[in-house]
Amino acid sequence: MGEWRPLAGPSRQVALEILLDGPLSRAELSRRVGLSPGSLTRLTKPMVESGLLVEVEGGPTDARVGRPSQPLDLDANAHHFVGIKLTGDSAIGVLTTLRADVLASVERPITDPTPSAVADLVLELTDELAIQVPGGQHGIKDVAISGLGVSLGGRVADRSEVRLAQYLNWVDVPFGELLAAHTSVPIVIANDLTSLVEATHWFGAGRNSDRFVLLTIGAGVGYGLVIHNRVVDSPDITLGLIGHHPLLHDGPRCDRGHRGCALSLLTVSAVTSQVGAELGREVGYDEALDLAAKGDPAARAIVGRAGRALGKLIAASANFTMPELVVLGGEGVRLAEVAHDELLAGLHANRHPSAAELPMVLQPADFSEWARGAAVVAIQTFVLGIE
Repeated sequence: MGEWRPLAGPSRQVALEILLDGPLSRAELSRRVGLSPGSLTRLTKPMVESGLLVEVEGGPTDARVGRPSQPLDLDANAHHFVGIKLTGDSAIGVLTTLRADVLASVERPITDPTPSAVADLVLELTDELAIQVPGGQHGIKDVAISGLGVSLGGRVADRSEVRLAQYLNWVDVPFGELLAAHTSVPIVIANDLTSLVEATHWFGAGRNSDRFVLLTIGAGVGYGLVIHNRVVDSPDITLGLIGHHPLLHDGPRCDRGHRGCALSLLTVSAVTSQVGAELGREVGYDEALDLAAKGDPAARAIVGRAGRALGKLIAASANFTMPELVVLGGEGVRLAEVAHDELLAGLHANRHPSAAELPMVLQPADFSEWARGAAVVAIQTFVLGIE
């Protein structure tokens, strides 16, 4: 297998089309990239010879030459990536193929949140996952891993330095350098919400959507946007600005004194604290939702109110950006299932009756999806280089 160096121009477009939608016939590739069949053949020949692309059997018959065509694809198992999501108390890692299919996962608690200790933990998890690469026993110092992505809630600069990570109490931490001192594997550090949006865009529910919104509920409330097939990025995405969007005028107050904002109603801690206060005891998130689903009056009222608020938030995001699709994610996303009727009521009450119905997709609630997002950022860097 030849080394896949970052590509440019038509070669990059061909590689991306095949990575995201392959296998593709040469005729389809010609149409997508605007090249003649002869130009495409000249372009892809060295890519096939290097092992970057492979010809697969079973294509339709090419009427021009009277024989089956050989679509072009890539060997997704030729390269593997590790993605690690850092929360305030745990590190979740996944091993993926070049197409972000998860092959293995692992999770460890963060017992020491200092940057050096967390760096050691990330390297340990990466080594543990690298050993599970099909076809041999490898470690992080070997060629089994083509990239390592680490995501966390916070502001990241230059794909390497963590400017602020509130959940870990980090300020101006050169985390990429700490990791790079112990491995030659290419490393990318990224904001966790941005990474999740990228994964949804390239390999998830939003990959065929020109415009979509991603809303996440969990420890906080997150918002991501893709317009014209590009992720809308900004340093402010790390601030969780949508968390203070007002939803219910008579709702509870958040820690900043805002009444009825998204953070006061939708986060895991908001739901559990409010249900717990009504019941006079502590409850976990799944227990609170289970009680609501079984008809407990107190839990039902609080979870239903949260569902209506989520519907209003979806409506607001759709009214402003007019997406083709809304994707809901985060560890608290089960709220959308338990309070489904209330969600739709809040959504429809804040949408024009003639507005198009909004397709909605729910992502898995576990943190592995976030870790997969970190791997996708590493895949993107591997494929495209650093722009």
